[in-house]
Amino acid sequence: MKNQIIMSRRTVLASGMALGATAFAPKLWAQEKLKVAGIHASPVENAWNSCLHKALQDAASEGVIEYVFSEGVSGTDYPRAMREYAEQGSALIVGEAYAVEREARQVAADYPKTAFMLGSSGEPSGDNFGVFGTWNHDGAYLAGMLAGKMTKSGIVGSVGALPIPEVNMLMNAFAAGVKEVRPDAKHLVAFIGTFFDPPKAREAGLAQIDAGADILFGERIGTADAAKERGIKSVGSLIDYTPRYPETVFANAIWGFRPILNAAIADVKAGKPTGNNYTRFGLMKEGGSDIVYVKGVAPAEAEAAMEAKRAAIKSGAFEVPIMPEEPK
Repeated sequence: MKNQIIMSRRTVLASGMALGATAFAPKLWAQEKLKVAGIHASPVENAWNSCLHKALQDAASEGVIEYVFSEGVSGTDYPRAMREYAEQGSALIVGEAYAVEREARQVAADYPKTAFMLGSSGEPSGDNFGVFGTWNHDGAYLAGMLAGKMTKSGIVGSVGALPIPEVNMLMNAFAAGVKEVRPDAKHLVAFIGTFFDPPKAREAGLAQIDAGADILFGERIGTADAAKERGIKSVGSLIDYTPRYPETVFANAIWGFRPILNAAIADVKAGKPTGNNYTRFGLMKEGGSDIVYVKGVAPAEAEAAMEAKRAAIKSGAFEVPIMPEEPK
């Protein structure tokens, strides 16, 4: 495993969820920098992992934590990596349980004094196994509203990783946003079968363009390469791809991991249980996700309608439908 340790200099306390104390025993971390380990199944340049990695790096540079990480950890090695970091004294272990749900929960049960917070499609368990979902579907819906007014063919495409709830709800939200403003639009769907394979995502995007799509939603890195190659527009996910594809990507459904991380850190420092679902801290109305877009690419009336819906989401007046079923 590739490890990197980032040392920090000062301690900052973050606010967290007000949960009652349970058998999860407090440690002496409240007055110390937390030792936090990140276990990344994909390289940290993968969009999703980069969100986690940046938030953890920023927390370390601010003096909140000490951070060590491993990247490219396979599913077969993942439980072992969790155990190693727990044995090394990590107070909080951050990562993903999508491919190792049962094994990850068993490791957490074996180390009840270590806090775990992993991306997961399941529920939290015990006092120390917390979960979070990547819910940037609000931004995807809003980007879909722009795309629906921009498409000339009436066909849009989405390229995703695997048909798991977090991916499905994102692609479904994009399609719902498109159809709010263009009910007759057709939505093409492709899954590449892995979380990180840019060439395969590009190939899937090219196939959708050949089938008539003139705007692509890239849930996976590589989709925008197909759009750029064929001279059409694309929507990014998780991070802002516009600087990398200035003539191609016009909108991004971004997601920030820092509010989720702050909530978990605060609970650990306070000696509170971390067997919680931290997903809500990543929602748009909580400041954890949003849309960023290049103004003037979509029609002015489309931008105005989208901004009105954005304000409604932030105020709680409108909730984007959560549709975890596999899109067809």
